[in-house]
Amino acid sequence: MAMYAASGVEVMVATCTDGSRGDIQNPAMESAPHPKRDMAGARRLEMKQAAAVLGIKQRWLGFVDSGLPDGDPLPPLPAGCFALQPLERASAPLVRLVRDFKPHVMVSYDENGGYPHPDHIMAHKVAVEAFHAAGDPERYPGTGESWAPSKLYYDRAFSPDRFRALHFALEEAGLQSPYAERLASWLEADAEGHTPPRPMHQTTTQVDCGDYFEARDDALRAHRTQIDPLGFFFAVSPEMQRRAWPWEDYTLVHSVIPAELPEKDLFAGLR
Repeated sequence: MAMYAASGVEVMVATCTDGSRGDIQNPAMESAPHPKRDMAGARRLEMKQAAAVLGIKQRWLGFVDSGLPDGDPLPPLPAGCFALQPLERASAPLVRLVRDFKPHVMVSYDENGGYPHPDHIMAHKVAVEAFHAAGDPERYPGTGESWAPSKLYYDRAFSPDRFRALHFALEEAGLQSPYAERLASWLEADAEGHTPPRPMHQTTTQVDCGDYFEARDDALRAHRTQIDPLGFFFAVSPEMQRRAWPWEDYTLVHSVIPAELPEKDLFAGLR
């Protein structure tokens, strides 16, 4: 996002929920009074700061966080939360935003939500619905003049190939890898014939954006209740990442224009 914004592309992030049921994942924030008193307010401040770092626009779509259920069996989701909304009701604000902002390209989670958070999975459903419905003037009346985006991608931030490349880069440098356990679990699942919990799609598009990894990481750190600045996401320095895996990975899943794969640009065929 930072790379495209710096090149003059208008970038909009649509945030489906208020984050009000989110957990504090950063130990340094455990004693901070503001998040515990007003988690939604803390998340709004974090998002504002992250968007400023990236140079992008951002819109809240107005739904209540579903939380991440834990337990066996899993408890029911709270009434009225985003993940339990009827699809058309959940999709209408994004359809309105698509018709207003008029994006040529949309990016969302895959069917697994990146990882199976109920709101991420619902966000995937809403993005696919909005991509196909926003261009149909008969659908979602009252949400603006129709606009059809050209391409829909799924983000592959958890690409196994990327994890392997970073894992081996750390090992070659004599450093401890935080990816070893994850990779071993995938190999074990494959050997036992199980489907591992990882993205189901092959990468079609790799965007070389290594020069913007520092901006990406600074934006991630802005989400200080959610991200431990000493944690997993920052185990590999930007310099090492540029050498081992200087790309962000995506899967093109829908396109209304001819596409030549593999791609190096989300706007391939559009400019």
